[in-house]
Amino acid sequence: MGTNNVVFLEVIEWLDPTGKAIVHRIPEEGSGEIKYGAQLVVRESQAAVFFYNGKAYGAFGSGRHTLKTANIPLLTKVLSLPWAMTSPLRAEVYFVNLKVFTNLKWGTRDPVAFKDSRLGLIRLRAFGVFNVRVAQPILLINSLVGTQGFYTTEEIEEYLNRVIVSRFNDYLGEKLDSLFDLPGRYDDLSTGMAGRLKEDFSHFGLELSQLYINSITPPPEVQQAIDDKSRLAVFDDLNRLMQMKMAMAVENASSAQGEAGAGLGMGMGLLMPSMVSQWMTQGASAMPSGAASACPECGQPVPGESRFCLHCGHQLLVLGRCSQCGKNLPPHARFCSRCGQAVELKPQPRQCSQCGTENLPESVFCNQCGERLQP
Repeated sequence: MGTNNVVFLEVIEWLDPTGKAIVHRIPEEGSGEIKYGAQLVVRESQAAVFFYNGKAYGAFGSGRHTLKTANIPLLTKVLSLPWAMTSPLRAEVYFVNLKVFTNLKWGTRDPVAFKDSRLGLIRLRAFGVFNVRVAQPILLINSLVGTQGFYTTEEIEEYLNRVIVSRFNDYLGEKLDSLFDLPGRYDDLSTGMAGRLKEDFSHFGLELSQLYINSITPPPEVQQAIDDKSRLAVFDDLNRLMQMKMAMAVENASSAQGEAGAGLGMGMGLLMPSMVSQWMTQGASAMPSGAASACPECGQPVPGESRFCLHCGHQLLVLGRCSQCGKNLPPHARFCSRCGQAVELKPQPRQCSQCGTENLPESVFCNQCGERLQP
């Protein structure tokens, strides 16, 4: 086919070797001389639009068409013009590819602004793919292709990308409150976006068959903030787990039975509520503070109200506490050495007759040798 020479068309057909051509014009430049009775071959994935004197006379569907008045009713008006039936007709044929063009890219060239209800105003980037097909061949040619001889997906992809990004910015602001709600919403957002864009695409005779959002990414500092919040959520779960375990330990210690373990079970039952209270108020990293004495076994500081050492488990004698000034007092003190306040007498520790070890007043068995204590 030449560019300036007259082209005589007897068999008109087109095959797309690239897979990216949307419209192909025959001839690509100027008009062709279509002979009376020429064969027009249209594949099932194509449509052919006949143009005469710059005007479209309808689209041909798939099949082999003989360009005669009797066989092509839409050419009746054209072919009835005063010209010899054996002479050629100067016209053009536009072949339109009707297949679905897949994997077309869309994405934000520059970040778009998004007002997050929890993070404030941030800038996002989004990327995805979309699929289109030609729904109205004549409208596509008249609105986008014009007189071009060859029209591909690259020529329309950039424009459609801008349309998608423009709609995406508005749609995201309407449907998404915070990026923390984004996981699990990609399908809903993609479906809603596709529904909103179908009207935009239809203005050019195109149909948006699918649209997918592959990623929506905030700036690195916002990503770091989201990661930090996720880590805090993990620590909160660990705190709740430790609180549950400590509560279970209190319950088990309170219900502990057996001769040798009765004193220990009672001691743990008295100790654990204090530990749970401290854990609930200060967290897993903090243990009861305000040490008032040292363990005689390991020397580590322990709170004055403890019955057992938190470090080695040694049984401690109960210290008294002045109700006036709060000073810790020896077990047998009757008056406070600081303010002179009379001290309520505490039950005396029980001494084991077998080994001589002093035990808590409520103990039934010796904490050292397990011997039953005398009443």
